[in-house]
Amino acid sequence: MPGTRKLGRKTQPRMQMLRGQVTYLLDIGYIETTVTRAKEVRALAEKMITLGKKRDLASYRAALAFITKESVVKKLFDTVAPSLSDRAGGYTEIFRTGYRRGDGAPMAIIKLVNFDIVKQEADKKAERARRAEERAKKAEDAAEDKE
Repeated sequence: MPGTRKLGRKTQPRMQMLRGQVTYLLDIGYIETTVTRAKEVRALAEKMITLGKKRDLASYRAALAFITKESVVKKLFDTVAPSLSDRAGGYTEIFRTGYRRGDGAPMAIIKLVNFDIVKQEADKKAERARRAEERAKKAEDAAEDKE
């Protein structure tokens, strides 16, 4: 157990939640969650990445025992850990994003340091703009055909 935060849950449900969040973080590259959960996830994710950097059978099996998807373990050992091999720790970053609307809980994004969230958001915006431009052109062509 990485820390002493109970997160309002008993041990087994808490560990299942954290295992799921670590799995999703390693699969996608970032997650948005509460600040306290992000701090717990950070400790566990860094341990999994350290296992991935060892690249031996015992480490692979230990990661399989914790991470809920085998495909994520393969990704961890094949891509994530080698890309972070030059770092001696600090594989994740936590950015506070404000407060949750419903209950006012402080929220944060936890991401892997080699994951560029800004680039991904820019790509999404560019794709939306391109689609809007195509729709406008189709509407213009349809209006010309009508006349």
